[in-house]
Amino acid sequence: MISTDDAYVQADMSLVSSKLQGYVADIPVTANQHVSKGDVLVRIDAGDYKIALEVAQAKLPTLDSTLARIDAQVIAAQATVTQMQAQLQAAEATLTTARTSAARAKDLAERRVTSQADLDTANEALGTAIANREAAVAAIAGAQAQVEVLKAERVETDSSRKEIQLAIDQAQRDLELTVLHAPFDGIVANVAIEQGELVSVGARLAAVVPDHGLYIEANFKETQLEGIAPGAVAHVTLDAMEGHELQGKVVSIAPATGAMFSLLPAENATGNFTKIVQRVPVRIQLPEGTKGLRAGLSAVIEIDSRTAPDGARVADAQ
Repeated sequence: MISTDDAYVQADMSLVSSKLQGYVADIPVTANQHVSKGDVLVRIDAGDYKIALEVAQAKLPTLDSTLARIDAQVIAAQATVTQMQAQLQAAEATLTTARTSAARAKDLAERRVTSQADLDTANEALGTAIANREAAVAAIAGAQAQVEVLKAERVETDSSRKEIQLAIDQAQRDLELTVLHAPFDGIVANVAIEQGELVSVGARLAAVVPDHGLYIEANFKETQLEGIAPGAVAHVTLDAMEGHELQGKVVSIAPATGAMFSLLPAENATGNFTKIVQRVPVRIQLPEGTKGLRAGLSAVIEIDSRTAPDGARVADAQ
């Protein structure tokens, strides 16, 4: 039997903290009160966060109207491109006719069938047709450029809308975070605030100790680790339950000693070194349905090394 009295009941309790800064508007619970998952623990004044949400929401309709206007302008600009393309086709047909007329007038003038004035008129008509075609090509290029400008403007406006939507989501999330809920069923403890108090970001407001999931953390000496392995039976005697023994089971062994996780680890590379036997935390599971326990209670643990699974070693628990 491997025993230690350096053992305590532990719980994975939740420390309730605020993500926002504000004044405490309401505390619906009291210390040592039982709560269910989702129950309201603290309400922070939400006035500023409601205003922030409304400001962000007010910007959204304007951007939606701007996007609708740009979409209409894009359609109009694309229609203009289509119209310019039709005018280009007409200009090309006119140019073809003018070229034919100019060639015919030139041939007739060379044969002295028509006058020089008729040839000049045909050439002028040809020049006008060429200019009209070039103007139509330029108009198409301008209309297409306008379409691209409008599309770029829409992308920019849509990006601004997404930013506003994200701002709305953030403001909505901040507003929801003004109400703090219980993360699980348990008992509220260590309520460290009062109504009207200004809390800062990350301030610890209270704690919630779960109803279930209590376990024992026993600190065994490094010289006792031989024979301790997951699965071994542990006999638990609690100071608060004198004369009543519980039978638990070793669940796991910490991969390092408790000193390794201390705030100020010992510096052993000094001239005044004194060897101290280190202790390794061992987690022990309690029987289901165990009642009357409180986190932090002292316990005495005896582990029966004979009940460890065959071939189990300390290394297997790491």
